[in-house]
Amino acid sequence: MSEVKIKELRSDIDELNELLKQANRKKVKDLLSLEIRKLETEWINLKETENASITDVTSSPATASASAQKRYQIKLNGYGWDQSDKYIQVFVTLKDVHTVPKEQVYCKLTDRSMELHIDNLDNKDYLLVINKLLEPIVVADCHWKQKTDRVVIFLAKSRPNIKWSHMTELEKKFEDQRSNRFKTEDAEKKDPQESIMSLMKNMYETGDDDMKRMISKAWYEGQHKKKTDTLDL
Repeated sequence: MSEVKIKELRSDIDELNELLKQANRKKVKDLLSLEIRKLETEWINLKETENASITDVTSSPATASASAQKRYQIKLNGYGWDQSDKYIQVFVTLKDVHTVPKEQVYCKLTDRSMELHIDNLDNKDYLLVINKLLEPIVVADCHWKQKTDRVVIFLAKSRPNIKWSHMTELEKKFEDQRSNRFKTEDAEKKDPQESIMSLMKNMYETGDDDMKRMISKAWYEGQHKKKTDTLDL
């Protein structure tokens, strides 16, 4: 149970760190940092407890052979994905994964997350976690297959025929923020005079009669000044 809790805490900490990188407001950053420190403290305490337990067990002669076979977990980050009308297909490449017994390759799913577990491949456990999927999935209709050097997970869309633009909400949020930044930069590069004219046009169209008269007067005087300057030249 503690091992599962440790994994969950680590996943939460990693995700909060990703959100912290994207946060802009100081209060939001402070809140995220506080929560991260709290979870990291809990995670460290659990790890120390688990390590102490392992030390007690491995110190016993009766369990010496078990300690020699201790496996380490490797967290996977890379994967590919594609989609059809009904499924999101996740591709995980891992050498010799097809040699692992089927019961040691399995997924833990919720309607908005997936975990791929590959146990005891060359005395190592592998884990891929994808949280906050862009759209909900139907857990009962999901399945996975082992192929030569890879695993393919079929996540059933809760809304068939809806195309996913991204795999997760976080990826979409990051892409949207980047697009908005580019739009802002492009807007700042526009001719200032063009921006002023656009603003005055909008004010004229949405303003009352007094506003329209004031803008018309300002425009007329501006045009008249231009003509006067030209004649002076």
